[in-house]
Amino acid sequence: MTAFQRHPATPERRIAVVGSGIGGMAAAWYLSSRHRVTLFEAGDRLGGHTATVDVELEGRHYAIDTGFIVFNDWTYPHFQRLLARLGVLTQPTEMSFSVHETARDFEYNGHTLASLFAQRRNLLRPSFYRLLRDILRFNREATRALESGDLDPTMTLGEWLEANGYGEAFQRRYLLPMGAAIWSGSLQELRDFPLQFFVRFFRNHGLLSVNDRPQWHTLVGGSRSYIPALAAPYAGRIRLSTPVRGIRRLANGVELRTESGVEHFDEVVLACHADQALALLEDPSPAEREILGALPYQDNEVVLHTDTRLLPRRRRAWASWNYRLDGRDEGQRISVTYPGCCTGSVRSPQMPGSVGIKGIWGGVWLFFDQVPVLRAHLPPPPCLFCAGDSTPRRYPGTSLLANIRKRSCSGYWLFNISRMVRVLRVMTAPIFSSFRRMVLTWAWAKAVRLR
Repeated sequence: MTAFQRHPATPERRIAVVGSGIGGMAAAWYLSSRHRVTLFEAGDRLGGHTATVDVELEGRHYAIDTGFIVFNDWTYPHFQRLLARLGVLTQPTEMSFSVHETARDFEYNGHTLASLFAQRRNLLRPSFYRLLRDILRFNREATRALESGDLDPTMTLGEWLEANGYGEAFQRRYLLPMGAAIWSGSLQELRDFPLQFFVRFFRNHGLLSVNDRPQWHTLVGGSRSYIPALAAPYAGRIRLSTPVRGIRRLANGVELRTESGVEHFDEVVLACHADQALALLEDPSPAEREILGALPYQDNEVVLHTDTRLLPRRRRAWASWNYRLDGRDEGQRISVTYPGCCTGSVRSPQMPGSVGIKGIWGGVWLFFDQVPVLRAHLPPPPCLFCAGDSTPRRYPGTSLLANIRKRSCSGYWLFNISRMVRVLRVMTAPIFSSFRRMVLTWAWAKAVRLR
């Protein structure tokens, strides 16, 4: 299968692609219709961050996605078209977000009204309604400031939140945890995040909108299901376990060096992380050094487990992504647990009858008793192995923004709270009218019975 018909006037060129993530494999697939493509991969498998792990639990076999899991119809248009051309099936899924504290009994899941008040006593807490009002206010004010051009490009997110009087609960129990989960950062790093970039990202992904939100999808059969079709046109020229050691420009092409020797190509596509690309170039230009060297990375420890003690106390508060406030310092790494599969196609005996949430979980920066742990791993980037994975944090620091013309961000963990926001409009008025007192008295009595 090819992306387009071969053009007779186009001379065939020898092209090397370094890296077998979605970028490298897609580049090789498109180029292979006109040129002779050879793909080099340092690891022993294809896929990069597409890392589907096969596990056996209580006699049953599961294929669990631990890297790339979901995509949406707003920010993945080319990927969607590619999947359609490959004939790879997808299915809709939901993305929900919960926050729970360990030092005190507080939790919520912003997916539906019932899960928002999964902890029924929040119906009686004025502080919880203030949190919800701040969510609506931030969505409104951030959108207005972005569209009017009033966001100071030198200001951080934390400075803007303080200057505009947003409550501590809104910051620590909603916005900062959500951003930290998306970018794999600490709460303090999110406070130091470039304001303009943060708001633009949230707006582009529908996180500042009430009604207009993207639909999330997952691949039928696991994320790795697209790899065979995508690699088919150049399958005979894939070099696994072949790390590239150096790349040098020549007058008539490019010289690529591996453990097997030196090969000559007309072109080379570097489909790897920025720091790795810079390390491979034996003659980088000043611009390449500046841009590629300005992107920091961080290895994140990931554990595949079945320990539900790391989830909210109430099952109705369990979400696709579960942020755990466990008292650690704001500068320390975050704690997030997410289901091994969000599609409803995998079921585990640990969680019978559950919909959308399964019994095999992945945790970022968590520490467990060893009994429920299935896999724990931390290999060097960029490879995600069946026995391991690594999640780089890639955003330039605030001080570097002015010097970098092209910035990139790898944030694909986004959360659907639109249903929650829709029902909050009626809750932003004062809650102690006589009618509201009657409703809350009834809710409190019902909550006592449900606990």
